[in-house]
Amino acid sequence: MRTKPKYKILLISVAVLLVMLAAAGVVAAEILSRRFEPYVREQAINYLRDRYKSDVELRALHVHLPKVSPLRLLLRRGRGGITRVDGDGLVLRQHGRPDLPPIFAVRDFAFQIDLGKLFDETRTVPVVVLNGMEVNIPPRAQADRVSAEPQPRRPSVVIEKMLINDAKIVILPRDQKKVPLQFDIHLLELDSAGIGIPMKYEARLKNPKPPGEIVSKGSFGPWSASEPGASPLSGEYDFDKADLGVFNGIAGTLTSSGSFQGTLAAVDVHGEASIRDFRLAIANNPVPLTTHFAVRVDGTNGNTILDPVHATLGSTHFTTSGVVIKHDGDQRRTISMNVLMPDGSIRDLLRLVSKEPPFMEGRVMLDTRIDIPPLSGRVREKLVLDGKFEVLDGKFLQSTIQNQIDNLSRRGQGKPKDTGIDEVVSYMAGNFRLQNEDLTLQSLAFGVPGAHVQLAGDYNLRNDALDLHGNLRLQSKVSGTVSGWKLWALKAVDPLFAKRGAGTFLKIKVVGTSQHPNFGLDRSGGKN
Repeated sequence: MRTKPKYKILLISVAVLLVMLAAAGVVAAEILSRRFEPYVREQAINYLRDRYKSDVELRALHVHLPKVSPLRLLLRRGRGGITRVDGDGLVLRQHGRPDLPPIFAVRDFAFQIDLGKLFDETRTVPVVVLNGMEVNIPPRAQADRVSAEPQPRRPSVVIEKMLINDAKIVILPRDQKKVPLQFDIHLLELDSAGIGIPMKYEARLKNPKPPGEIVSKGSFGPWSASEPGASPLSGEYDFDKADLGVFNGIAGTLTSSGSFQGTLAAVDVHGEASIRDFRLAIANNPVPLTTHFAVRVDGTNGNTILDPVHATLGSTHFTTSGVVIKHDGDQRRTISMNVLMPDGSIRDLLRLVSKEPPFMEGRVMLDTRIDIPPLSGRVREKLVLDGKFEVLDGKFLQSTIQNQIDNLSRRGQGKPKDTGIDEVVSYMAGNFRLQNEDLTLQSLAFGVPGAHVQLAGDYNLRNDALDLHGNLRLQSKVSGTVSGWKLWALKAVDPLFAKRGAGTFLKIKVVGTSQHPNFGLDRSGGKN
C-alpha cells in the first residue's frame, strides 16, 4: 500500500510530460506555420518578380504542413517534410504598365516542396499544377521598350514538371483596336532539364481559325523575360478536323501534320495538309486537295508567308507562293499569291468553279497572280487575277459546242462533208485579267486542224455574257468551206478573202454565254 503514491507521482509526471509535449508540438506547429508560410510567399513573389521582370500580385497562399511531428520538423529544420502549397489569384504584369493585360494570370495553383530545401541556394520543386492560366504576349514594339532594362539574375528555382489545365495564349496586336489571336490549351505538360535549358512539352489545344484540335509535342524556352514573344518554340503537331467553313468563300475539313521552329511571335512551319472535300462556295463541288508547304506565321499580326506550297487538286499539280497580310487600317487581310500550274486538268478546275458539269477536258498550263483585297463582299467579287494560260488537247464535252468545233475544222481543211473529221482536239492560249467579276482577254488564240482564231474582249461572270471579237484564219479558201454548187459560186470571191497568208481571212465575233456561245461574222469590224 505504501508504493501507490509513487505510481501516482509517476502517472502525474507522464501526464504532465505529454501535456508539455503536446504544447510544444502546438507551439512548434505555430512557429513553423508563422515562419514558413510568409517565407514561401516572399520567395515565390521574389522569384517571379526577378524571373519575369514583372510586378507580382498574389491574392492568397497557404502552406499545409505534413502530418508528422512539428517538433521533429523544427528540430530537423524541415528536412524531409514534404509540404503542400496552394494559392489563387496570381497575376504578373510588366513593370510600370498597369494599362496592359498581364503577362501571366493564374486562377489557382498547387505544388509540393521539401521545407528543408527552402533555405538551399537552388530550390527544386518536383511538380507545379496551374489551373486557368492566361498568357498575353505583347507586340514587339512594347517588348522592345522592356528589353532595354537590365537582364534578370539567374533563377534560383528549378521546376521539374509543370501541369497546366485550361490555359490560353493570347498574342496581342500592335493596334489595340484589332482582335488578338487566341489559342485555347486544354492540357499542357512541361518537363524541365535544368535552369536555362528548354523544357520538353506535350499539349492539346484548340486552334482559333480554322477551328480544330491540335496535338503537339516539342521543346519550349528558355523564357525571354525582356521580350516574351522571342521565347524559342519548336516541335511537331497533328491538326485534325479543322472546319474551313469559317472562311468566306471556301469550305471543307482540313487534316494536317508537320513540324515547326521559331518563337512564340514568329514560327516557321513545314508540313502537309489534306482536304478531301475542298470546295468553293460559288460551285460547292467537292474536289480533293493535298498540299506540302513551308510557311512563316507572324503571331503578332497573323501575317503568313507561303514559300512555297506544293499542291494537288484532284489530279492537278501546282505550286504557289505569296503572302496573307493585314495592312494598317484594314479590317480584313489581303491575299497575294503567284500560282504556277505547268500541266493541269481542265476538268479539275471547272469542277471547282462551276456548278454545272465540266463542259471541257484537256490539259492546261497556268501562270497567274491572285489578289484578294481586304474588301467586303463575296470572294468572287473581290478576286483579281492577272496571268496567262495555255490549253492543249482540249475537247468540249457538250455535243453542241463540239459539233461546231468539228464543223469548223472540216471547213478549215476544205472538207465540209468529211464526217471522219470528228472529235477534234483544240489548242487555246491567252493573257487575261479578272477584276470586279469581269474577265478581260487581252489576247486569246484558239486553233483546230485547218483553222486558227485570234480573239480579244470580255467575259462577264455575273451575267455569264461573252463579248469577244477577232479574226478567223482558214487553211482552205472560202469556196472550200462549202460543197455542191455553192463551191463553184464562191470561187470567184476566193481572192477577196485570201489575205495575210491564209486561204480565208474573216473578222468574227463570239457572243452569248459560256454554255451557248454564238459564233458569227463581225460586220462592224469588231473592237480590234
